[in-house]
Amino acid sequence: MSLRQTEAIVIKSYSLSEADRIVVFFTREFGLIRGVAKGAKRLQSRFGSMLEPFSTVSLEYFQKEERELVSIQSVDLIKSRFATASDPDFLDTYSYIGDLLTDFSFPHDADEKLYRMLSACLSAAETERGLASVGLYFEVWLLRLSGFLPDWSSCEVCSRPTDPSREFLLVPGFHLQCPTCKRNYVIGTINSADMQTFNAVQRLSPTDFIQFSSTNQESVVVISSVMKRLIAQALGREVAGGAALR
Repeated sequence: MSLRQTEAIVIKSYSLSEADRIVVFFTREFGLIRGVAKGAKRLQSRFGSMLEPFSTVSLEYFQKEERELVSIQSVDLIKSRFATASDPDFLDTYSYIGDLLTDFSFPHDADEKLYRMLSACLSAAETERGLASVGLYFEVWLLRLSGFLPDWSSCEVCSRPTDPSREFLLVPGFHLQCPTCKRNYVIGTINSADMQTFNAVQRLSPTDFIQFSSTNQESVVVISSVMKRLIAQALGREVAGGAALR
């Protein structure tokens, strides 16, 4: 058995017994962990309000070899997001991000880049106007870090670099083709504003991307619909709602 201490973000929790809870954390040093918080449901629990979803905490826990569930020893609050997450719109976006994270992450698989990206996205969502942009930002970077993001830097057929000022065709496999190179069934189009949005996600911070995309929410919706289809494909699922493309 080893004692570990790390910074973590609370993702979700659920009941284990009358008094205990299982809590899911994403940690800076050890990745996704699930732990038992004994007595967390009691009124006088030593954990108090430290286990609120999406709070950043200092976490101390014991881990036994070959056991996925860890034993949570102490939790100290670093940053609370209770006020923000209490708003239904923010909660929907935060919960969506948390669900994606748990879908793509393996237990105890450290990924500090993903941790920093998660923390930045949660902190950047300060206004309702920015929620769709934050959701897209997380989608793109999760796919990129997981190796599922397609390469839109060139036409799939002729290999010429894509010109952000032109319109391209989106074909099966979520690749791009020049209109003159069309060889496959077309599932949508990606225009210049969409390309600029897609590229901006990958070069800006979440806060800067919110500002960049504030005047072009239509492209945020279009690119997010493509990312959702990619996510569903990576997870072997159908796309909920059948999001439309251009």
